Amino acid sequence: MCTTFASARSRAWCSRDAESCCAGLFPRKKRLPLRRERGRSHAWKGGPLINRRAVLLGASAACARVAGLVGAAGASAGAAAAQVNPAGVLTASDVHVSDYPTVQALRWMGDMISRETGGELSMRVYHSGQLGRENDTVDLARFGALDITRINFASLNNTFPATEAMSLPYVFDSTEHMRRAVDGAAGKAILDAFEKRGLIGLAIYDSGARCFYNHSRAVREPGDLKGLKIRVPPSDMFVGLIRALGANPTPLSYGEIFSALQTKLIDGAENNWTTFQTSRHFEVARFWSQSEHSYSPEAVLMSKRRFQKLTGRQQELVRTAAAQSVPYMRTLWDSSEAQARAAVEKAGIRATPVNRAAFQKVAAPIVESYMKDPQLQRIYQEIRAVA
Repeated sequence: MCTTFASARSRAWCSRDAESCCAGLFPRKKRLPLRRERGRSHAWKGGPLINRRAVLLGASAACARVAGLVGAAGASAGAAAAQVNPAGVLTASDVHVSDYPTVQALRWMGDMISRETGGELSMRVYHSGQLGRENDTVDLARFGALDITRINFASLNNTFPATEAMSLPYVFDSTEHMRRAVDGAAGKAILDAFEKRGLIGLAIYDSGARCFYNHSRAVREPGDLKGLKIRVPPSDMFVGLIRALGANPTPLSYGEIFSALQTKLIDGAENNWTTFQTSRHFEVARFWSQSEHSYSPEAVLMSKRRFQKLTGRQQELVRTAAAQSVPYMRTLWDSSEAQARAAVEKAGIRATPVNRAAFQKVAAPIVESYMKDPQLQRIYQEIRAVA
């Protein structure tokens, strides 16, 4: 039987060679193993809880149905999932806290859907990683146990190669450049690519400029990172970048970062101002470096299985609501980023400027290596064309 969702706390990947339902769904490209999840972000704020076991069992049942292995246990698990995800209610997941811009944008999207359908179709948003890590939720959506998930491109790089183009180091010059690319041909090409793998790309949200932070020392030059253990998302690209900069890349899920910093399992991480503040990472990592090495954005993805069960009018409405949530999200993002930076600076954190040219020089060979892929080269050129 498929073991993709074997446990709520550990991940057992499908064999690349197994003749199972997952054999054709996961890429041939090597994936980075995720460490066992120690817990969710301690910054979680209350809200409705969900029976995660029921969701996971539902996903396992979906795998079994694809393989033709449904039995009494599979039917029971499918029923449990149906209780979690009743008809007319779309379930959405986000690992960030309740008032994070992406979570609020998903709620805005849900409100529009409910309003336009007179409550016939609505959306329930589960925040703070209540349904698991980002990669977990993507798989749940692919198997139809979850309807919508918000996930960073970096966590999609290994499984959805088209996303690598917008995660490349220094591919964007600014937030404005990133938004132009997302709204243009490059963004559309990436969203369209998800459908081949069981997902519908609905929208792309901001995620700000990713910068380095650590608890050991100020970082101004690439050499200042040498020897530091830096958390990275499960992306070969990010692992390669951190290694090229002389640091030791440590893949961890988002919910593990705070405790890993606190216990010195890692020396630092990299993310945006808003995440740095809302996750409270600034309490244990006091050195921030304004490297802006990546603007890797966020994807709003929907289960293709659930999407196809909607009426034509409902499908159009979901797409419209997602698209119209983008400007709302950007307004929230700009405000939250400024407020987050002000808050952590008030707490004593100071942003250290970096030698950007030196960082770009180190990153250049990595960018060049990805240009061997014709699809990535085309999307990269479309991104640079709107710089």
